[in-house]
Amino acid sequence: QVQLVESGGGLVQAGGSLRLSCAASGRTFSGYAMGWFRQAPGKEREFVAVITWSGINKYYANSVKGRFTISRDNAKNTAYLQMNSLKHEDTAVYYCVAQGSGVRSENWRYWGQGTQVTVSS
Repeated sequence: QVQLVESGGGLVQAGGSLRLSCAASGRTFSGYAMGWFRQAPGKEREFVAVITWSGINKYYANSVKGRFTISRDNAKNTAYLQMNSLKHEDTAVYYCVAQGSGVRSENWRYWGQGTQVTVSS
């Protein structure tokens, strides 16, 4: 079993930045891809970004491409999401995920509890 704990969410003005962290614990997550999803009020959960185990390959939703950067530090069992140029529409609960692939939420096995990001306009 893998436990994922997100941190770094909060309230920020439009145009600002936040960095989310996701700390993994439990059994080793060696070889796992990791990613981020988000869910805004009244909307379905949507894919944000994914990073492979090596950190070489990264994929982003079109809505965040060029503004968000996903990274990971395998020595620390931690993944990050650097969010720049935040917009009001980025307001959502952000979830860290591990062991999966693709943009469909049902393809991911492990989920964190979520961290709220609120962008004021």
